[in-house]
Amino acid sequence: MSIIVSAVIAILLYALAIWIVGKFGLGLKVSGFGPAFIAAIIIAIASYVIVWLLGVLGLGLGGGLLGAVIHLIIAALVLIFAGNMVKGLVVKGFVGALIAAVAIAVVSWLINGVVGLLF
Repeated sequence: MSIIVSAVIAILLYALAIWIVGKFGLGLKVSGFGPAFIAAIIIAIASYVIVWLLGVLGLGLGGGLLGAVIHLIIAALVLIFAGNMVKGLVVKGFVGALIAAVAIAVVSWLINGVVGLLF
């Protein structure tokens, strides 16, 4: 499978996770799958740029609990950024963004597990 097809599938699955979390009201609201898809693209690009910049600056995120907390904070900030950029995506403050980031990670993990079983 080409890298472009893989990226599109990953973004579609991530958009599905955002849409599902928005339906449960776990820190964010999303008005439909379209805004969730646009948010997934923005989040993917912003996350890539942040991780790349940190790597260039020699500030790797590391592992363990500290790395997980840093990842969570970055994910929350990127969600807030996406919420400001995408009409139809509302993030309920920093705490809401933290809750949504955790929920999106869990839902994404579940979706990837199901997709992995199917293919």
